[in-house]
Amino acid sequence: MRKASISRKTAETAIEVAIDLDGTGLYDNQTGVGFFDHMLDQLSRHSLIDMTIRAKGDYHIDDHHTVEDTGIALGQALVAALGDKRGIRRYGACLLPMDDALVRAALDLSARPFLVWNVDLPTQKIGTFDCELVREFFQALSTHGGITLHVDALHGVNSHHIAEAAFKAVARALREAVEPDPRKGDAIPSTKGAL
Repeated sequence: MRKASISRKTAETAIEVAIDLDGTGLYDNQTGVGFFDHMLDQLSRHSLIDMTIRAKGDYHIDDHHTVEDTGIALGQALVAALGDKRGIRRYGACLLPMDDALVRAALDLSARPFLVWNVDLPTQKIGTFDCELVREFFQALSTHGGITLHVDALHGVNSHHIAEAAFKAVARALREAVEPDPRKGDAIPSTKGAL
């Protein structure tokens, strides 16, 4: 069963994450940060990874710790659910249009975390959400999920559309990468014999 639950508690946040890689994209995400919940819902729905997240944070300061720590816990859950990564495709990519926005995401579940982020959001905020936290989430996810992740916004004028296209593009790439490869059985997708 490719499922995992992670609990992360610090002086700043308390995060609970449960995922099922073989789900249908069911989600129940409540972080206390409205726009972020909307983005996590998109991540679940378009990756087909069932996702339940509960987060409480030091909102009186700002949303930074909650968003970052959710990315950390979700990355850790992915690592736990994937195990030794036998039989997965490993790589995924997506070119995703959303109205004015066009975002490309490519990733490798390599266990070698690296983020390349070429995404300019033209405003500082989306509603009350700090736009810089979009990158912070993906930095935490890639670092703690052991993901080489490239995200490039090729077009876009609306910050909401660009951010949402980024989440959806990463979701579709992740869906492809975690899927079982019917041609490789339970082989580890690396010439090294380990990931």
